[in-house]
This record gives sequence, structure tokens and C-alpha cells, in this order.
Amino acid sequence: MEIITSISIWIIPCFILVILLMAAVRKIPAYDLFVEGGKEGVKTAFSLLPFLVGMIVAISILRSSGAMEAFVQLISPILSIFGIPSEVLPLALIRPISGTAALGMTTELISTYGPDSFIGRIASVMQGSTDTTLYIITVYFGAVGIKKIRYALKVGLLADLIAILSTIVLVKIMFG
Repeated sequence: MEIITSISIWIIPCFILVILLMAAVRKIPAYDLFVEGGKEGVKTAFSLLPFLVGMIVAISILRSSGAMEAFVQLISPILSIFGIPSEVLPLALIRPISGTAALGMTTELISTYGPDSFIGRIASVMQGSTDTTLYIITVYFGAVGIKKIRYALKVGLLADLIAILSTIVLVKIMFG
């Protein structure tokens, strides 16, 4: 365990040192390129800001309007037939939109039901096995100016659906 700790402490400084040494050997102005990259990073961050604000507002409206709770109540009888706890449905719906909101929901579920509960385990595995598909498409595609997302949205949401269903099946198999 001490070896892993030592490696994790030294890996990044060593990586930076190797990059600086390679730049010196090749006579590349590393500091100037670093500053230029920083400038581009700030420009990218500012260009992403409208997309991020839009996502935050949409999530806030969805949660505060009561639409999420109404949908959960509507579909919970169907979920109970398959043995799926309705408490994890909001997490499954929010996870493709926002990682931060999903993390907050996961934290709520774990603090309410416990980390070793069926719901807590589903929430934990779902948090780790799905991605923020809509966030990725909105922010990254928007940042580079891609307007036609073609199949990216369909494939991303399909992957999320498969991960959510796999989560429920695997947690049921492994933990009953």
C-alpha cells in the first residue's frame, strides 16, 4: 500500500519533469507554450459559460417545478413490477444531464438509505457506470461549433440506458 501511495505522490511531478526535459532537449519554448495554452483554456472556458448556465437553469427548473416527482409517481407502479426502486429513477434521469446534480442525488440516497442498502448500491454503481451525455454534447460540441450531432446523442443515451439497466440487474444478482 505504501508503494501505491508513493507512486501517486510522485507520478505527476515526474511526468512534468519528463515533459520539461524533453522540451529542453528539443529546444522547445515550454513556458511560452504553457502560457499560450493557458490563454486558449481561458477562452474556451468563457465560450462554454452560456452552455453551462443553460444546463444549470434547465436542471433547476426540472427539479423545482415538481415535474420530476410527478413523473416518478406516475411510473413507480411499472417499476415496482420489475423490482426497481422508484427512488433511483430521478438519478437515472438526471445522470445523463448533469454529473453534479446526479452526485447530489446519489449523496442524498446514500445518506437516506445507507451505502449498503439496495438503493445505495444501485445509486453508487449507476453514478460510476453512466455518463453525462447531454452535458458532454452540449458543452463540447457547442465549444467547437458542431451543430449537427448526428448519431452521438442516440448512441450516448443508448449507452446510458444500457448502463442503467445493467446496473440494476448486476446489483440484484450480486447483492440480492
